[in-house]
Amino acid sequence: MKQGFDNEKYLQIQSEHIKERIAKFGDKLYLEFGGKLFDDYHASRVLPGFEPDSKLRMLMQIADYAEIVIVISAEDILKNKVRGDIGITYDMDVLRLRDEFQSRGLMVGSVVITHYANQSAADIFRAKLEKMNIKTYLHYKIEGYPLNVNLINSDEGFGKNDYIETTRPLVVITAPGPGSGKMATCLSQLYQDNKRGIKAGYAKYETFPIWNLPLKHPVNLAYEAATADLNDVNMIDPFHLEAYGKTTVNYNRDIEIFPVLNAIFEGIYGENPYKSPTDMGVNMAGLSIFDDEACCIASRQEIIRRYYTALNKLAEGSDNENEVNKIELLMNQSKISKDERHCVKAALDRAAKDGVPCAAIELENGDIITSSTSNLFGACAALLLNATKHLAGIPHEVKLIPATAVEPIQKVKTEFLMGHNPRLHTDEVLVALAMVSVNDELAAKALDMLPKLKGAQVHTTVMLSEVDRKILKKLGIDFTSEPVIKKKKSL
Repeated sequence: MKQGFDNEKYLQIQSEHIKERIAKFGDKLYLEFGGKLFDDYHASRVLPGFEPDSKLRMLMQIADYAEIVIVISAEDILKNKVRGDIGITYDMDVLRLRDEFQSRGLMVGSVVITHYANQSAADIFRAKLEKMNIKTYLHYKIEGYPLNVNLINSDEGFGKNDYIETTRPLVVITAPGPGSGKMATCLSQLYQDNKRGIKAGYAKYETFPIWNLPLKHPVNLAYEAATADLNDVNMIDPFHLEAYGKTTVNYNRDIEIFPVLNAIFEGIYGENPYKSPTDMGVNMAGLSIFDDEACCIASRQEIIRRYYTALNKLAEGSDNENEVNKIELLMNQSKISKDERHCVKAALDRAAKDGVPCAAIELENGDIITSSTSNLFGACAALLLNATKHLAGIPHEVKLIPATAVEPIQKVKTEFLMGHNPRLHTDEVLVALAMVSVNDELAAKALDMLPKLKGAQVHTTVMLSEVDRKILKKLGIDFTSEPVIKKKKSL
């Protein structure tokens, strides 16, 4: 993918800007980290050149006086909400995040369960955390939040929440995903710190929407598509427009909560140091884009991917029709066609010709390779073989894995493990290829091409198995599928 974002420039100006913000406050600064802290794959897809761990690298520069608080919503625990990018539930991701932060020398002070209303699943998770000696706090649902300012800014609102004990001047509030209650956690702490005589400040580090890009810029629309399940909407910041006469972009939840923040700051300082939600932010990503067209193309592709993901969820029985409709509307408004994702048409054309499930991959150089389901391999497994052969310059007709090597694996799957599908999945075909490569030079050459598949685009005409999805993610391949569930057939 053509690069459009200067990551090194971003790290430099971003860290400097955050340090400036910290210096503006006295005893403590609560810094809300929106999005993903060290594996922001969405940002890396829509801003080609952005490294997924950029935020973490920046944070590690100030690690000595920072601590991390991880926030998770009790409602997400109850729903077993899953991170789509890595395929694990939010509660499991809390533990993963903690381990990852600590392995990098960052201090994780505690976990906060927000939106708590005696959910049994939240109680079970809290007990698990406490057995692991992880400090855990509860923040409760507040009736009328975020509009009932009088209740929110009272002992029956934020004052009812557990007070989070922190020891360092910079407190980073992060979460497995959006809608977890990070901002409310920060505001609750500001309220309770004020009662304790602690002067504290707040800032927001949210990559999207990018405040200095147009409202309907594809990068910002891709953020709307990514959060369509939350019904987030990008908006012109009316407070910033009124205060400065300048048009900036924010999103509805920040704009809705701003009067609450304004009331809290007025209670602490007598006035709000911020005149708008945009003022609260410290994001410098928009200043690091050097090729706008490259970012626009990447973002349009991301919207299409999000659309297929939503369609797949709907096909699997999720109640997300509104999510699908919203992304469709974004595509219609921006005149984005599925045909812009070239591997889609290639896969559908191959399926129309062969009459079986098929797949297509677009490589970094624009080459498109296709495959179809056979008696030996699933379409996705065959696609990996075809793509690696193409990259290695091996003729298509060459059979890297002979049928004699596949048949014993099929026997184990169907006769010993009682499986219904004898065809090899992606993980099985890669293991078979590795075994063959020991004595076959061409197979070894093809195997060495796997790293070159990173960033490739795949589309399949039926929905992939969980195994195939995980393997493609590990290879760094972005994929979509038609919302068609392949029927299982007995032998």
